[in-house]
Amino acid sequence: MISRRSFLAGSTLALSALSLPAMAETRKEADAVNFESIDQIKAIAEREPAILYFHAEWCPTCRATMVSFRGRWPEIQPGITLVIADYDTEEELKAKYGVTYQNTYVQVGRDGEKVQIWNGGGIDALNTKPLFDY
Repeated sequence: MISRRSFLAGSTLALSALSLPAMAETRKEADAVNFESIDQIKAIAEREPAILYFHAEWCPTCRATMVSFRGRWPEIQPGITLVIADYDTEEELKAKYGVTYQNTYVQVGRDGEKVQIWNGGGIDALNTKPLFDY
């Protein structure tokens, strides 16, 4: 298992390495990737919970959330893959999942469809929302 995970850096959509503690072999660490395509999300959701996070660089709440993620990443429940999408450029993705403002999370099911949607809450919400379809 890889001991370093990538995560969104401050004000850009480039991923940077984030060192996470080793977890038990039976539990995959949480992961974070940038959005690339609907097919990417479907492929992730077929094997583990995929959570889309709509981030905007200009949004103070989104920036604070990203700082919190970097500082508290080891607290996120294992097995989740957080897929970071740019709120300002991913119009088709926002329309598909009914996203109307930034700092929104969407759990995507194995079929690629929306399972649940919520706004805000950061790591606490990721850890307390029931992950349906798994």
